[in-house]
Amino acid sequence: MERVVLLRSLSSSSPSSVLASTRLFSRSAHRLARLPRRHRLVPTVQNRSILRRHLGLISSVIRPSVQLKGQLCPLSVRAISTSSAQPSSEILGADDDVAEKLGFEKVSEEFIEECKSRAVLYKHKKTGAEIMSVSNDDENKVFGIVFRTPPKDSTGIPHILEHSVLCGSRKYPLKEPFVELLKGSLNTFLNAFTYPDRTCYPVASTNTKDFYNLVDVYLDAVFFPKCVEDVKTFQQEGWHYELNDPSEDITYKGVVFNEMKGVYSQPDSILGRATQQALFPDNTYGVDSGGDPQVIPKLTFEEFKEFHGKYYHPSNARIWFYGDDDPNERLRILSEYLDMFEANSAPMESKVEYQKLFSKPVRIVEKYPAADGVDLKKKHMVCLNWLLSETPLDLETELALGFLDHLMMGTPASPLRKTLLESGLGDAIVGGGIEDELLQPQFSIGLKGVSEEDIQNIEELILDTLKKLAEEGFDSDAVEASMNTIEFSLRENNTGSFPRGLALMLRSVGKWIYDMDPFVPLKYQEPLKALKARIAEEGSKAVFAPLIEKFILNNPHLVTIEMQPDPEKASRDEAAEKENLEIVKASMTQEDLAELARATNELKLKQETPDSPEALKCVPCLSLQDIPKKPTQIPTEVGDINGTKVLQHNLFTNDVVYAEVVFNMSTLKQELLPLVPLFCQSLLEMGTKDMDFVQLNQLIGRKTGGISVYPFTSSVRGKQDPCSHMIVRGKATSERTEDLFDLVNRVLQDVELTDQKRFKQFVSQSKARMENRLRGSGHGIAAARMDAKLNVAGWVSEQMGGVSYLEFLRTLENKVDDDWPAISSSLEEIRTTLLSKNGCLVNLTSDGKNLKNTEKYVGKFLDMLPSTSPVGSTAWNAQLSRTNEAIVIPTQVNYVGKAANIFETGYQLKGSSYVISKYISNTWLWDRVRVSGGAYGGFCDFDSHSGVFTFLSYRDPNLLKTLDVYDGTSNFLRELEMGDDALTKAIIGTIGDVDAYQLPDAKGYSSLMRYLLGVTEEEREIRREEILSTRLNDFKEFADVIEAVREKGVVVAVASPEDIDAANKTRPGFFEVKNAL
Repeated sequence: MERVVLLRSLSSSSPSSVLASTRLFSRSAHRLARLPRRHRLVPTVQNRSILRRHLGLISSVIRPSVQLKGQLCPLSVRAISTSSAQPSSEILGADDDVAEKLGFEKVSEEFIEECKSRAVLYKHKKTGAEIMSVSNDDENKVFGIVFRTPPKDSTGIPHILEHSVLCGSRKYPLKEPFVELLKGSLNTFLNAFTYPDRTCYPVASTNTKDFYNLVDVYLDAVFFPKCVEDVKTFQQEGWHYELNDPSEDITYKGVVFNEMKGVYSQPDSILGRATQQALFPDNTYGVDSGGDPQVIPKLTFEEFKEFHGKYYHPSNARIWFYGDDDPNERLRILSEYLDMFEANSAPMESKVEYQKLFSKPVRIVEKYPAADGVDLKKKHMVCLNWLLSETPLDLETELALGFLDHLMMGTPASPLRKTLLESGLGDAIVGGGIEDELLQPQFSIGLKGVSEEDIQNIEELILDTLKKLAEEGFDSDAVEASMNTIEFSLRENNTGSFPRGLALMLRSVGKWIYDMDPFVPLKYQEPLKALKARIAEEGSKAVFAPLIEKFILNNPHLVTIEMQPDPEKASRDEAAEKENLEIVKASMTQEDLAELARATNELKLKQETPDSPEALKCVPCLSLQDIPKKPTQIPTEVGDINGTKVLQHNLFTNDVVYAEVVFNMSTLKQELLPLVPLFCQSLLEMGTKDMDFVQLNQLIGRKTGGISVYPFTSSVRGKQDPCSHMIVRGKATSERTEDLFDLVNRVLQDVELTDQKRFKQFVSQSKARMENRLRGSGHGIAAARMDAKLNVAGWVSEQMGGVSYLEFLRTLENKVDDDWPAISSSLEEIRTTLLSKNGCLVNLTSDGKNLKNTEKYVGKFLDMLPSTSPVGSTAWNAQLSRTNEAIVIPTQVNYVGKAANIFETGYQLKGSSYVISKYISNTWLWDRVRVSGGAYGGFCDFDSHSGVFTFLSYRDPNLLKTLDVYDGTSNFLRELEMGDDALTKAIIGTIGDVDAYQLPDAKGYSSLMRYLLGVTEEEREIRREEILSTRLNDFKEFADVIEAVREKGVVVAVASPEDIDAANKTRPGFFEVKNAL
């Protein structure tokens, strides 16, 4: 969804789905971090920039499997770090005498020019714990502690433990200190990750007092958790038998159990796991650290306790500090914890062994759950995967492989990616290219949406293309474009939603965890310089051809995974689970069943009983005196250039110019709206009269930091008509500003929208993406569908990115063959309608000198735009029917939503609504939907532009039960008793969202959003005052407001056919049913 709530306008949020990464040349833009619950992004856009970020964190559902603690929510405020100045090498580390007295030995010290930081590696003498202390002037401080945690089976023990240690500890004996920190901290990052071989616990904050509070809670959690003595935490987070009454059926419940059921419902996730386990059959990667739902119930509490005792020890820890806090204080904090332990043997026992290379290739066929009653002919997947080496690679080879990966697959014009997609043999790419986050690197490439009879042809095409690249090499323009893209991203250092210190930590830990030098991954300038020199001297073919031959073509360690759709797999798995549970129940006596029912109720009582006020006081918290009374101001000058409105933001950007050109979309015919996303893609991925799309793509890569084009739609409070625009975003170094605007003009005006074959590829790719979203992000699909039933802006967005869009794409796929001239004409009509100097708006972010120099290029660009007058807004009056709807997909878990427009009740917006909605998410919904209900996530969101208040759940084993929880929210608020401490915490947590830290480009973009949506500085101040003055009575009054959701709310569930059938039997006619896959 591309709605923008007022909180997001008030706050600092990242404008695009920018990723943070663990490696220099990451090309894997699908790896999204699952952040803790906050509010939604500004806005959720598809970034079609050719720039592939050098920083990308791994997802919990894509190989390598990284599971995270926080609920997945697309509603997160992007909390971003930046450094306003450039630190010098004068920055000092901790005092050597202090370090010595505290029991630390300095191993090495370096100034890292690339991140303008002084880094010191310490070793704790008593335990052997290693500490990287990185000092600079970045106020967004980062701490992380990482343990090597290699599993021996797929019971998910590292993942369950990662969830559980944050559920209370020695100093903080609450049910979940993690949640208390979510409620009342100014954190800019708070989460935990489970990799296949390690577990990470990072936090970040710009407030020093808050930062050290977070650090202490996390250190106490990992070393002294309550969960190793409390079987109920293990049952809650891992798995348990649930029986409410001896006459009912036994079921499995557990947060991780249901999370992984969701993962194992997604074909791409099943492929990723099958690939990893087949490539590494002989080491720890041959099992699933996240947990296989069929194996998780084999895990015992004793094994769980033993794993913690064995691996969660200082001797097995790597600890990271980063930022502008006192390096001496870091060591003081650590010494208090580390000195309590003696050295142990964990470092030897946790070592990951190398996988020996195969002597011959392996082929594996896997099934994945597919919908029944649909055409499965083109639903197969095939992926070729190589393990590249059985020994560590030198840095030069790693850099060259990363560069090769970008050349082959990094942009739509890259030859391997382009050849596969243009073959017509499949709908979309699978496989992440080079993956190097584990001990040994691998390379994966394949296609999904293929016919079984084409699988061999695809395998041959991949190998033939690789052979051709080895024989012929790469175009010099492609090499230059890749080099510029990589160098630009390194110079910009734009880590998007991640604090920079966390991105650096994950990059460093990628080697450090395997006992390698933690400094090396942070230093890229010299190796990159050497690689450039080698390419210049020997030619790119001499550099890259031997790599393709050695590591891929002549490498026998090849695993081919073929994925086959199986419409009976989901029901077969459910039947097997049910049969196992029937056997369990049959083995129990009546006394056993009564005891299980009693234990079930006891666990629920514990889960639903709040912590006492006394217990809550043990969690450190800031006071309102620590909170600035005024919102952060972003410098904004509104002027005009050649009659067009221009917004300018004078900010330090390290000599990069960021630009947005905004075109009014409100005059577009309603029937053309679903074509807009494909129109945007066509602008960037079709050619001009003088250049084919490859040449245009390479030119953008050589001259800029990337260009993207996308639609944006939102309701505007107090107005009937939505705010709807097409936004062109671009960035370049200051000396390339003229090139940037020249290329934006070419993209908009010169691209010929006539390439039928490429357009059909876009349709197939978009269809595959949407089908994947349905399985993996059903909560987003449900939210978009509810929006479409409740307001025009929601309807417009759903036409361009929801179930309606998927249905349109399926129809369009055939129409491209039957009536291409009409489609091409429609694309041209969109361009003619949107591209006009009249109604255009330009947004610029850079320092004052660059802004001044940019004006002449902006003027030239604007003069080349058509000056046609807009015809006037088109009436988009459509909305979907306000009926309850069930969208059926093959899944083992559900995504349940309910929403209503609370402005229709007469509610007048107050800042307290942000505090209240966040509090509902972090208490009532967390406890009832996640903790007690077993879902991976439960949360609510208030879009204060449209007035839509939304409840959502994620990977949820329930359906009607979850709706009952939503309906109980107003009573929860009416009966709420809240002390001053809890209220203060709720206010501070909300301010933490509002004041989320930003990079300069995000600041400029946020200001643009506020301008488009009519959010003034005066309103921001009023809302902040209302947030800070929130009282308990506001919660009570809001109960009556959200009663409208219970009484008039519309329900959309993305769910399994079995659960929908059961719901309609319990409540006849409750859902209209739509089959989506």
